[in-house]
Amino acid sequence: MIQFPDKSVYDMDDLIAILRILRAPGGCPWDREQTHASNRRNFLEEAYEAAEAFDRDDPALMCEELGDMLMQVLFNIHIEEDAGRFTTDDVTDHVVRKLIYRHPHVFGSVKAETTEEVLVNWEQLKRREKGQASTADTLDAVARSLPPRWRADKLLKRAGCGSLDAADVPEELADAVRAMRDAAEESRRAEEALERACDAFIARFRAAEEGKAKQ
Repeated sequence: MIQFPDKSVYDMDDLIAILRILRAPGGCPWDREQTHASNRRNFLEEAYEAAEAFDRDDPALMCEELGDMLMQVLFNIHIEEDAGRFTTDDVTDHVVRKLIYRHPHVFGSVKAETTEEVLVNWEQLKRREKGQASTADTLDAVARSLPPRWRADKLLKRAGCGSLDAADVPEELADAVRAMRDAAEESRRAEEALERACDAFIARFRAAEEGKAKQ
């Protein structure tokens, strides 16, 4: 049995320590067996649950779900630490350097007085940082793991075509955009039907459970 210190408030160091204990010999067999692939769905589910807390504007739920999300991030970093490929400090070093580089209006002499100017600079710096020589390169870099409509909107935005809801697109891309819009509409209808089916399932399950409880 491992005796973890009893505190009135636990901090980030405690979270890092307890996750390392769980993955160490003598810790939790399940935690030790996890890989990025096996944990991928858990990671995404926690992100969506945090997003639902944002949608509800529920601070208590946000606190809980952001904690779960933070745990997932650190858990996956520790998988890499155990593999000897990078450390927590490597991750923080990378993101701090990125934030400094992409905010030259804060940490340098570049002028950016508006949000629009900041975003233009951000995209230009991002392309330079990632060696993207063309717009096609930036399109190819959009994550294929995104939900399809989300990915489609991001592709169109980066191509300068607005989004799936935009009316005007370059003539040479019109057929491709039309195909994306048709597929998005079909997907939307399917998703709405599945959402209704999920809600119906919950309602029926609750009714059956409550019926048994009354017997």
